[in-house]
Amino acid sequence: MTGLNQTVLTTGILAGIAAALLVLGANAQPSFASILYASSALPVLVAGLGWGNRAAIVAIVTAAIIGALLVSPMFALAMAIFTLIPAGWLSHLANLARPASELGGPDDLVAWYPISNILMHLCGLVTVAVVILGAAIGYGPELTDRMVDVMVDSFNSQDAGLVPDPAGIAQTKAMAVLMLPLIQGGLWVILLFAAFYLAVRIVSRSGRALRPREDMPSALRMNRNAIFVFLGGIVLTFLGGVPAMIGATICGTFGGGFLMAGFASLHYRTKGKDWRVPALVLVYLSTMMVLPAIAILIIGLSDTRRTIALTPARNTDKTNTSD
Repeated sequence: MTGLNQTVLTTGILAGIAAALLVLGANAQPSFASILYASSALPVLVAGLGWGNRAAIVAIVTAAIIGALLVSPMFALAMAIFTLIPAGWLSHLANLARPASELGGPDDLVAWYPISNILMHLCGLVTVAVVILGAAIGYGPELTDRMVDVMVDSFNSQDAGLVPDPAGIAQTKAMAVLMLPLIQGGLWVILLFAAFYLAVRIVSRSGRALRPREDMPSALRMNRNAIFVFLGGIVLTFLGGVPAMIGATICGTFGGGFLMAGFASLHYRTKGKDWRVPALVLVYLSTMMVLPAIAILIIGLSDTRRTIALTPARNTDKTNTSD
């Protein structure tokens, strides 16, 4: 037992150091900041998925301490809210299992927490994180108006013909205050889930996985309840002010989840087709435009379900003793 605790402690500390270094690297390389920030969740996810909750907690605490000592306590808090805590919570949810008989299944099998629920939790966590960040920096029309003015001045210094008319500038300012949290929220959900998916593959190959690796094209869907949250976000955007900004954040985070579910549904439906690869490449390229992306999101909205992975009951001992 002592050896196990030492292994968990060592793994957690190393994962925390790696996570902190990735975040510090993001500050040093602004062009790759988003990718490096999201990648900082990967060590925590690997520790949690392979060695359980204690390793993930040690990793989070270690990374936060390093961030507080090398930068500032506020930096450590922001790092924890945006990447470390969501990563630790995702690994915790992924390791949850209970007897399949409780769900009406066979007595000799174990049911794992559904991917659809994990994704919905991620959308909720990112929503809260973006709202907290917005409140901390005083996000609102004043901030976005200044950003638009700086952009207009930059265009004006290069070519006055690029500057829109006053009506166009006013419309851009009205859109920017909602578009920024929408895009940021959706992008962050996608990047963090990509880190989760990569961590699952890494841990599965190492033989340390507590949870069986699932087929993402068939398992990656959104929970039906997420539709009502998404619709609620749309309603909030029409109220104006702070509710509208919160609604835009919800639309972005949960929209990102439905977008990934839509892509997964397309991957699943095109399995075994000769034209699968060129069709998927064309779909991915086309989603750089708004209308095709909305079409994929609608596919995700129309295909909501929970797929529960089942494994032999002998895996439960390993799961329970690792947390």
